[in-house]
This record gives sequence, C-alpha cells and structure tokens, in this order.
Amino acid sequence: MPNLSDVLSLFDELYPPTRAESWDAVGLVCGDPDAEVRRVLFAVDPVQQVADEAVAWGADLLVTHHPLYLRGTTTVAATGFKGRVVHTLIKNDVGLLVAHTNADSADPGVSDALAEAVGLRVTGPLIADPTDPAGRRGTGRIGELPEPEPLSAFAARVAAGLPATAQGVRVAGDPDQPVRRVAVCGGSGDSFFAEVRASGVDAYVTADLRHHPASEARETSGLALVDAAHWATEWPWLRGAERELLAAAEKRGWSLETRVSHQVTDPWTLHAPMPTLEGEAAAGVATAPGGTAPGAAAPEARST
Repeated sequence: MPNLSDVLSLFDELYPPTRAESWDAVGLVCGDPDAEVRRVLFAVDPVQQVADEAVAWGADLLVTHHPLYLRGTTTVAATGFKGRVVHTLIKNDVGLLVAHTNADSADPGVSDALAEAVGLRVTGPLIADPTDPAGRRGTGRIGELPEPEPLSAFAARVAAGLPATAQGVRVAGDPDQPVRRVAVCGGSGDSFFAEVRASGVDAYVTADLRHHPASEARETSGLALVDAAHWATEWPWLRGAERELLAAAEKRGWSLETRVSHQVTDPWTLHAPMPTLEGEAAAGVATAPGGTAPGAAAPEARST
C-alpha cells in the first residue's frame, strides 16, 4: 500500500506542477506525506459536499481539478467555507491534492477527455506546448467526427455526452450547417477565439462564453459555438485521471480503490425557459438533476 508521498510523486509524473500556469495553485493542500493511501476520490470542486462524500466513503485522498486556495490565504480557520473544508479533511485524515492547469495541458488531459466524451478523434492540440517534441501537449484540442453532421445533431451529441446541468448546452450557428472538425477546450475558453478561427474548425465546444467575445466570433466567421457548463466540460477528466492512476498503480503493485464523485457541483441549479420567439408559452421550469452526473445511479468503486 503506498504512502501519500508515493501517490504525490506519481501525480507529479502524470501532471507535472511545473507545467501549471504561473497564477495557478496546484499540488498538495493538506495531508501527511507518511500516511497510507488506500482510497482515492476524484471530483471537480473542493466544496463541502465533496469533502463530506470523501469522509463518508473513507477516502484517504481527495483529488480535485479546481484549487481550494487559488489566490492564497492567511488563515484556514473554520469561520469560512474554505477553512471548514480543510478542517473536515484534516480531522478525518483525508489529503487534498489539486491538478488544475497542469492537467489541462497534459497528454492526455482535460480537453482530451472532453473530446472523447463528445465522440471526437483528437488530431492535436489547439495551442501546442512548444516544449513537447511529440506535439501532443498544450491547451485545448482539435478533433474530428467520423462523418459530418448538422450542427443541431452535433449539439445533441454534446448534450448527451456530458453530465446534465441546469444550463444545458447553448448553441450559436445555423442548425443545418455541417460540422466535422471541432475545437474543444474544457473550462473557460473564450480567450482562445483567435486560435480557434486560425485552426479552420467548423465548431468550438467550451464553457463560460461571454456575450461580446461570442458575438464578435460569430460576426467574424461562420464558426459555430457550443457552450456547456464549466463543471460539465471538466467532469470527464475525472474518469481519465482515475484510469491513469489505476494503470500506474497496477504497474507498481499498489492496491488502490478509486471513485469518481457524481455530485453535480455546478453552481447553477435552475433553468427557467422563456417564451419562444414565436410567442409560444414555455412548458415549465427545468431544474438541475438531483445530484448525479451522466446517468449513473451510484458511483462505482474501482480497484487494482
């Protein structure tokens, strides 16, 4: 059975902290390097409900994509929600490890998992990492569908491939325009429109698209935009990270049990449809799913 320090060394190989952006905060947040690790829980957000899940399951390590303290802090007092998360984890001997932008640019990384989830064959990065001689690492990914399909069908494909959220999937473009080559970027991606246009893709799948960048992108070209919830575009990476950990653990002879959290921690919880442009009344109010992601009734534990 590995110690936490052993697992940290492995994650440093998979997602080197040196490849994180300079503004990022990745690595170990809390935990005893000498503590044994038997169970590892993966989640997107280090929020209280996820910390409680880790404790209830008996996890020794919680791995999240988003940092708990992105901008630093001077206190971990339980008077705030972040401090309460830290106290919950430490009291129950659960370590917290963050892999954020170092996981975004990894090979495979967050955008590879997003591309896989929506049925794309990855052909390369959207923005290549110049330090990678193989040309596979970098920000975002370019991928291809097996056959061209209308934007409306592709949007439905994205909606079916990602975990359900209150937002759903927003689309900008002609529903009938053909889509074959697609750029994807897990998380917020509207700062990469110049690179997306230069890539010559038919559509761009990302999250957190703002009005002005999206409007300008549409006016500049015929690029179709598919905007999903931030949490939903990054959730597929959890499965990929789990596979990477289990494969490496098997080679090392480690006995590990892993689990991916299916709790929907996207902050938006309600979607109220408005009357259509034709004046038809909306059918009702659609709410976020009751806390489970991609159709799984209960998360399965996996082990080597």
